[in-house]
Amino acid sequence: MLEINSHIEEIENDLSLYEENNFEKRIDAIDFIEFHVIGWIEGEFLLKADQPAQLLQKHRAEKLKADLEKIDVGLFQQLRADIRTGRYTGKEFKDLVNEYIDFNLGDNERQEESGYDNLDLFINGLFPPLTIPEQTKELEPGMVFYQKTPVRIVFELVEKAHFTKEDVFFDLGSGLGQVAILVNLLTGIKVRGIEFEPAFCDYARRCAEALNLVNVEFINADARSADYSEGTVFFMYTPFSGEMLQEVLEVLRKEALSRKIKIITYGPCTAQVAMQSWLDLAGPKNPHLYKLAVFTSL
Repeated sequence: MLEINSHIEEIENDLSLYEENNFEKRIDAIDFIEFHVIGWIEGEFLLKADQPAQLLQKHRAEKLKADLEKIDVGLFQQLRADIRTGRYTGKEFKDLVNEYIDFNLGDNERQEESGYDNLDLFINGLFPPLTIPEQTKELEPGMVFYQKTPVRIVFELVEKAHFTKEDVFFDLGSGLGQVAILVNLLTGIKVRGIEFEPAFCDYARRCAEALNLVNVEFINADARSADYSEGTVFFMYTPFSGEMLQEVLEVLRKEALSRKIKIITYGPCTAQVAMQSWLDLAGPKNPHLYKLAVFTSL
């Protein structure tokens, strides 16, 4: 009990946690309260009869957690309003993120597989607080269940793609729209998301509209029949496999007959893309499945 009270008092008295720019420190404090303080108290309820004192501790910890979370709610409301004005695009958006999150893209190379971290939590907060929809359509053979791309991979993608202002970026299997929206915020270029699930596509559109991103479009379509005529850079985080992936690659090969294109991959689809004779892989010829691979058409 005394140790828990000490933890609560230490967090209550740390005024730096109430400064908006200390996002990461505040996230760590919120996690500590939830899992080590509230979690411990709830466990003790089952073991001891001295519940009134523990209940008071729990209420105190929950109020502290709610107070810290309220700071982030206000922070993200203001940042979304700033994004809607067009204030943060390109370098300005990168600088904004760096104000709140300390991250190094060099870490990606040292990790076997990038997971989710505080950078993802910050970007999640920037997105409008919409209810994530349920999937409404059954996946067809070859389609892969949607999984978010880790945010640090998107930042690395932008560094490695060397976008120009004339590029048009396509995210194949765009899901809830995070990659497409982030690429637009980080570069200002035109982006398109191709998504089979209509509920996901609608969610992504509403996110882009809420942030006033006019160069972002989400298209509810089968990737095998989508219109790629304006695309120059295509990204796939293994949205399909096997025969379906080969069909999509064949569609992109035909697009490459009229112009140079880039295909950037992450995940197991990389091995199959690396076998395409019409693509040249930058870097090692046996790419790691969970490292970004950049291919250019010949």
